[in-house]
Amino acid sequence: MSDHTPQFPLSLVWFRRDLRSFDHAALYHALRQSKAVIGVFIFDKAILDHLPSNDRRVKFIADSVRELQQSLQECGGSLIVRYGDAATEIPRLAAELHAKAVFVNHDYEPSAISRDDKVKAALKEYSCEMLSFKDQVIFEKSEVLSLSNTQFSVFTPYKNAWLKKFYAQSDDFYSKAYPVAAYADRFLAVPPTPMPTLASMGFAEAESQPINIPAGMSGGRQLFDDFVNRMKDYDVTRDFPAIKGPSYLSVHLRFGTVSVRHLVREAMQQIRTASHQGAQTWLNELIWRDFYFMILHHHPRVEKAAFKPAYDAIQWEDGDVADKYFNAWCEGKTGYPLVDAAMLQLNQTGYMHNRLRMVTACFLIKDLGIDWRRGEAYFAEKLNDFDLAANNGGWQWAASSGCDAQPYFRIFNPITQSEKFDADGKFIRRYLPQLARLDKRSIHAPWKAAPLLLQQAGVKLGDTYPTPIVDHDVARKATLARYAVVKKADEPTTAED
Repeated sequence: MSDHTPQFPLSLVWFRRDLRSFDHAALYHALRQSKAVIGVFIFDKAILDHLPSNDRRVKFIADSVRELQQSLQECGGSLIVRYGDAATEIPRLAAELHAKAVFVNHDYEPSAISRDDKVKAALKEYSCEMLSFKDQVIFEKSEVLSLSNTQFSVFTPYKNAWLKKFYAQSDDFYSKAYPVAAYADRFLAVPPTPMPTLASMGFAEAESQPINIPAGMSGGRQLFDDFVNRMKDYDVTRDFPAIKGPSYLSVHLRFGTVSVRHLVREAMQQIRTASHQGAQTWLNELIWRDFYFMILHHHPRVEKAAFKPAYDAIQWEDGDVADKYFNAWCEGKTGYPLVDAAMLQLNQTGYMHNRLRMVTACFLIKDLGIDWRRGEAYFAEKLNDFDLAANNGGWQWAASSGCDAQPYFRIFNPITQSEKFDADGKFIRRYLPQLARLDKRSIHAPWKAAPLLLQQAGVKLGDTYPTPIVDHDVARKATLARYAVVKKADEPTTAED
């Protein structure tokens, strides 16, 4: 430990989406600036009350919090876990313990910012400070700007500026780990209290659908150890849902059971020592994450409105037809096998492959003419790794209404996407076993197959598998007409550095 003189006699570290005891900015700063530190986690009613009783994510969080509590106890510390409204529970707990500071890591979502403002104001009444730190990204807010000192709205120049800033410092300055263990003797142990049960919070454990990945810091480490040797091939494998290409770390990044700094350091190490394109491609995905957090920070209106305001003039389908289409999409009954298999994967597991997120989103918006916000909300409910910044960014990309989005006239063909990225139909067969006996040519568009072939495969269109609810070619023309109101919005008006 250094000879740094602690400023606060007792501080709390409020864990939120950072459920780990290592390389943790707020925890490091709290230990360094305090004589004693206690951890706290609140199962926030303001969030949980809006979730279904079988929400997979709650059990993942509970398991991760339990491991965090055990880890802190092994370090000589504590994690107080409560269930309630965080905006009132944190000030109440600070008052009970006579804490003089509450340390947190930044949260960039509008609702979280509003909550933190309330907590900060309430703590002030107890002469308690609230200090917040960057932790879940490498660069945030206005740390990466153009040469004209403005925010980026296009990814590639942002990425180039991100990399330039990162490499300007030596020894991975921006991705160094916070040495929490150096100040571990400042943890304070308090008598343990039982964690709230899932049942006590309205989540019956028997009904909770498990996330099929390991939880907590140990789960994140296990998945990363598995991926690190596959990273070199990521650029080749990432687009094919039937093979093991992704890292599967997104839910761990979402809840902070892994450190983004550690992930970036490892990617950089592979880039430097082996020049793997796979590592560079994966690093780009982490930079995309920073990019979307930056966009949400500067443009919080995107939570409800198009990044490009002109796109809010689009007239989406509504009424009974729209509801019928939307329900068919949600249930995986559109008649387009890749789209349906992807939606069934989401419904059954809470996970969807990134390529399929683009395919299903584009289908809902540009084949069915449904407002992107409806699809975004469905993903928010179902995705294990739901993160407002990334989910909103992805949906607005598909709708062509977002920053650096695909042009409005780029409309994915669900058949060619299927033929290209699931050529043998392996992924489709996994989630649509009723199509399993179709050959690899017919499985992408069963309605085009000869009647005898369908009969031999046991497929009865309209019965065992639906006929397409729309004709893609007809839908494409309708979309181009629908987007006619925003043609000029996709014409470049300004250049970026």
